Order: sequence, then C-alpha cells, then structure tokens
Amino acid sequence: MTYELRRRLLRSAGISLPVFTFALVLLLAPKASAQMPAAPRPGAAPDSGPAESASGTLGSLIEEGLAHSPLIVAARQHWQADTRVPIQQSTLPDPQVAFQSFSVGNPLPGNNLQTNNFAYFGYGVSQDIPYPGKLRLRATVADKEAQAAREAYEAQQRQVVEQISETYFNLFYLARALAVLQQTYNELQRVEHITQAQYQVGMAQQQDVLKAQLEMTAILEEMETTREQLGQGQADLKAILGREQDSPEIPLGDVRPTAFNLNDGELRKLALGGSPVLKQAQALEAKSEQSLKLAREDYIPDFSLAYTYEKTGARFPDYYMATVGVKIPLYWWRKQTPAVEQAGLEKESSHAQTYATKLSILSQAQNQWIAIQTTQRVIRIYSDGLIPQAKATLKSALATYRVGKVDFQTLLSAEIDVLRLQQQYYRAVADHEIAVAKIQQIIGNVR
Repeated sequence: MTYELRRRLLRSAGISLPVFTFALVLLLAPKASAQMPAAPRPGAAPDSGPAESASGTLGSLIEEGLAHSPLIVAARQHWQADTRVPIQQSTLPDPQVAFQSFSVGNPLPGNNLQTNNFAYFGYGVSQDIPYPGKLRLRATVADKEAQAAREAYEAQQRQVVEQISETYFNLFYLARALAVLQQTYNELQRVEHITQAQYQVGMAQQQDVLKAQLEMTAILEEMETTREQLGQGQADLKAILGREQDSPEIPLGDVRPTAFNLNDGELRKLALGGSPVLKQAQALEAKSEQSLKLAREDYIPDFSLAYTYEKTGARFPDYYMATVGVKIPLYWWRKQTPAVEQAGLEKESSHAQTYATKLSILSQAQNQWIAIQTTQRVIRIYSDGLIPQAKATLKSALATYRVGKVDFQTLLSAEIDVLRLQQQYYRAVADHEIAVAKIQQIIGNVR
C-alpha cells in the first residue's frame, strides 16, 4: 500500500494520530536530513560533492565494464576458442603407423624368420583422404561458426553497455527522487511549524497539524524504500562491472537529456546495418548453407592410402605392399540421406530465425524511437510548464496560508504536487536516456 493510499484511507476514516507521532517525526528528522542533500532543480547539477558529469562517470564505467565484465570475458574467450577450429577441420586425419609380425608354425614373433620366406616383420603407414573439397567445406562451416561467435561477443559487449547505462540511469532517478523527498520533508517541517504556530493562536485546527505529521512520516517511509532500491541498484551495477560487493559505492553524476535527431527511417537503416545480433543470425544462416553442401558431399566416397614394408629373413627378398581403399556409402539411405534432410531443415530454420531477428530488431528500434520522442515532449512539458506552474502555485498557497486565506489541505496538495511532478520529471529523463542506450545497443554503437 502506497503512502498516498494510506493517507487517503486515514482521512476518510477520520483517524487522528497520537501525540507521540510528533515526537517520532522529530527524532527521525535530523537523521534523515543529515544524510541527504537538498534536491536539485530539474536540469540543475547536484549540490553535494564535486561537480561530475554523467558522461564522464558513465563513460568510465562503460570502459571498466568492457574490460572486466565476466560476461564479456566469457564471450571473448569462446570466440577466440572457435577461431582455432577452422584450421583443425581443414587438416587431414591423423595417419596411422602399424607394426606387423607374421610368424610360421608358432605364434612367437620372428619364429622361422630365417627359414621360411612367409615369415616377416612389417612396418606400414596409412592415411585417410577425404574427397577433394570436403576439408574446405568443413573449414568453411567452422569459420562461419567462429564469425557467429564473434558477433555474439560484439552483441554481449553492447548488452553489457546497455545494462550499465540502464542501471546507472535508474540509480540517477532514485538518487534525485530521494533528494526531492528530502527537500519536501524539510519544507513540510516548516509548514508543520507554521501550522503549530497558527494552531496556538486559533487560526488552524489540530487536525491540520496531525495531517502535516502524517505526510512527514509517510515521506520518511518512502525515503527508506528508495534507499533500499538504491542499494539494490548499486549491487546490480557492481555485479555487471565485475566488482566485489564490498567495494566502494559507485558515484553518480548529473544527467541531461541527450539530443537525438535521427528519424525512424534512418534508425531502421542503421539498425539493419549495424546490429551484431542480426549479423550473428546471418552468420549462423551462412553456416547452415555450408553444412548442407557438406552433407551432400558425404554421398561421395572417401579414400585411404597405405604402404607397408615387410622385412623377411636374410636369405629371402623383402616385400613391399601399397594399398588404395575406398569408403563406400553403402547405407546411404540410413546415414547420408537423413543427414542431408537434417541439414536442409536446419537451413530453413536458420533462415526463418534471421528473418525473425530482423523483424525483432526493427520493432525494438521503432519502440525505442517512439519512447525517445515521447519522453522528449514530456520532459519539455515538465520543465517548461508543469513544474514552474506547480512551484508558483505552492508559493502562492504558502503565502496565503500564512494569512489564513486558504485552508491547509490546499497547501498540502500543492506541496505534494511539486514533489510528484519533480519525481516524474527525473523519471522521464532517466527513461529518455535508457531508450537512447537501447538504441545504441540495437544499431551497434558500443559507446
């Protein structure tokens, strides 16, 4: 249950808070205000700590993630491992070296070697030779697999960059939302003091004092929830970067909306030309085409060559034997034909997967483009209209409340409106930057 809903329920039921609520608020307020700086205005740099731009902070985090992220390291090692496969597949099978002992009259090696010209010691070597072109096709299949692994590595890089950016911008929103909550809390404290003073002279009701205290307590609860989300976001960001959880907290800089001027047609063109995910699917489709060619080549027999030298006794001439063998695909209807059918189905599957990937990329690009256009308009509405208007309303309500011309509920509503509009402004800025980061991942820009 949100504090807004809880506040409405308490109001509708007419429930009054006990007196010790005020003491609880006073005890908690110094701790909360000591921990949080005042909230910056929309678009302004944070007041606490050294000035640091988000581009510099986020850029260094991206560099760190690209260098140390375990996901990227794993993808890079897998790709490098696959690059060692083509040379293996293009190499002839290992030759076989054989030793023979042919005995006459007795199984012991060398028996009757000097008395019988049938006895000998044989030394031979044999080599299997695939039909010309098969080794090249196998190397091509492995090379396409390595290309797919490389594109998977590139896609993993961009995915990590997107995760870093999205987590960073969500942390930015939470930090600004927490600062706005603290600022609102401080302002409600002043309003509560004013209401207390007016209650003492009979210009306000006790219910107004209790309402102010209720809002302050509810904001304290929301601040704690926001701090929890901040801690969880820090933990997620450290994991993506490959840092230990006991490492120092990651600093956050200011974030301003990034200019984005691409139209949807240009974006679609860039997405199809630069997406590593689409390139990976295309490489796997090319691999399936070569695999189909290789499966058809298996109908053609392979060869084997062998040569043996047979050493007889000193009284007899030595023997020399050369052998040429052919592997006949005798069970082609059980081996080669199903293999060709399998390769053909896999080729069709990879073609459909490539098309599905293309449609998915175009859909993602269009969705993020729409999100960017929408958030750009929303940010302007908040910064140029809603927030200045809400602050002006709050200022007017506070001035007229001091002289008793408006009721407390009007002042409280104006205060909450400013709080929510500022939170929504920072949420829109974060969503805009997240959409830009997703676009960069889609079109293949690492940074």
